[in-house]
Amino acid sequence: MPELPDRLKQILSDSFYLRTALKRRDGSPRVIETTYYWDGADKIVLSGYPGKRDWVASMARNSDVTVHTVEFEPVYEIAASARVLRDREERIPHLFNFIEHWAQRPGFPRRRFQFLLGAVKINRSLRLPWWGPFIIARRIFDRMPCVVITLTGEPVERESTPPLSEPQRGRPF
Repeated sequence: MPELPDRLKQILSDSFYLRTALKRRDGSPRVIETTYYWDGADKIVLSGYPGKRDWVASMARNSDVTVHTVEFEPVYEIAASARVLRDREERIPHLFNFIEHWAQRPGFPRRRFQFLLGAVKINRSLRLPWWGPFIIARRIFDRMPCVVITLTGEPVERESTPPLSEPQRGRPF
């Protein structure tokens, strides 16, 4: 794993959005902007609203991606490798971390949300079945995209702004 500059660590810790350059099925380039969670080392988890995402399918086909920071200065670009997680038990811890980071955004109703997420975490830690209201949570988690990006290249500080993302169809992320 490349050593990340302190400023990049601060940006990844404080930011909520990244742009990721990937290749479509036909090989043409595409840039998406997503919310994420950074593990403090070399892993970034991309996720978002429940539902199918064509960018997830693109990353499953071609794991070579480039991550671009978009919030704060300077702007960094880092080569990376994507892995789409499909197994529920492997996905859940990553999605918990993603949701907790996402909930730190200013103006988010944290108290109510932390209560609900805490109940799901207790259910999972006790290994109880997905019964009652937890069935709804399971359906949401099962439909959320979950891609783990491993940073593989040296971070490059860019002079210009990151590449523009393409407009999303339907819901963002």
